Amino acid sequence: MKAVVFKQFGGLENLSLDDLPIPRVGQGSVLLCAAAASANPVDISICKGTPFSPSLPGTIGCDVAGVVEAVGEGVTEFAPGDEVFGCVGGVRGSGGTLAQYVLADVKLLAPKPKTLSMREAAALPLVAITAHEGISRGGVLPAHRVLIHGGTGGVGHVAVQLAAVLGAKVFTTVSAESRAIAMRMGAADAIDYRAETVEAYVRRLTCDEGFDVVFDTIGGQHLIQSFQAAKNGGQVVSTMALTQLDLKLMHLKGLSLHIIFMLLPLLTGIGRERHGAILREVAALVDAGKLQPLVDKTRFTLATAREAYRHLQSGEATGKVVIDITERLKP
Repeated sequence: MKAVVFKQFGGLENLSLDDLPIPRVGQGSVLLCAAAASANPVDISICKGTPFSPSLPGTIGCDVAGVVEAVGEGVTEFAPGDEVFGCVGGVRGSGGTLAQYVLADVKLLAPKPKTLSMREAAALPLVAITAHEGISRGGVLPAHRVLIHGGTGGVGHVAVQLAAVLGAKVFTTVSAESRAIAMRMGAADAIDYRAETVEAYVRRLTCDEGFDVVFDTIGGQHLIQSFQAAKNGGQVVSTMALTQLDLKLMHLKGLSLHIIFMLLPLLTGIGRERHGAILREVAALVDAGKLQPLVDKTRFTLATAREAYRHLQSGEATGKVVIDITERLKP
């Protein structure tokens, strides 16, 4: 089979399209004929080298949508021919999803939403699980005012929709060019982060009280801004906390900080069932018309995977970057 491989850690130039043996299906796993996979920023970090990168040579990619080719011993949830999606690999101890065939732990999979194409389904797993965990850990309630930084990004655009489904009043920081997309996703207001200070929009939108829950999907200075925007005793959720920060403001406001690292179940093997359950819930919301992935229109294949990641890095993509893998793709 064809797969995107890196034989040394470093930049995207180390990615190559190689021939690898088709994985053997084992107990509790299924073999997927992969239809599409999405490109995530964490894939680029893994390729450069992290504590959770696979052994060399490694294959890249976490998300996949495809068709079950074969099932292993003990698998009763799925059968050959079933269409599924999940965040199943690309880290230490598992193969990546930019391959024609992918071995996946059945616990990490869910039936593909019926109303989505394979491309659209492949865009969802990592970001939907991350967004769901963030909204859950933040304790979002219908009465809450919720601020989401980066509301048209991968995690952000799903988080906006999930918070809106719960009945919360959702606000998000975006560029002026992305305002219309954020509003379409369910935001009550889309804040131009280049034009309005934290102090100004907290005053305008909350009468200086602050937001009940702030979800930071960007990191760096945005985490400090999240502390500034949260109300006293509020909840701050971050997916990007790999940094050194002064926590004085967090202490003075009595804030709670929740860190989301959704790859932990893949690395430890613990809690994988929750990922499958979240994806089933997400699929139900999609099929009920309450959640929709935002997918970039530029098309890529395994042969042009490097260009896909460069497109992701460029900041020019609108929504998730998806890579086509097999002829099983739906339009």
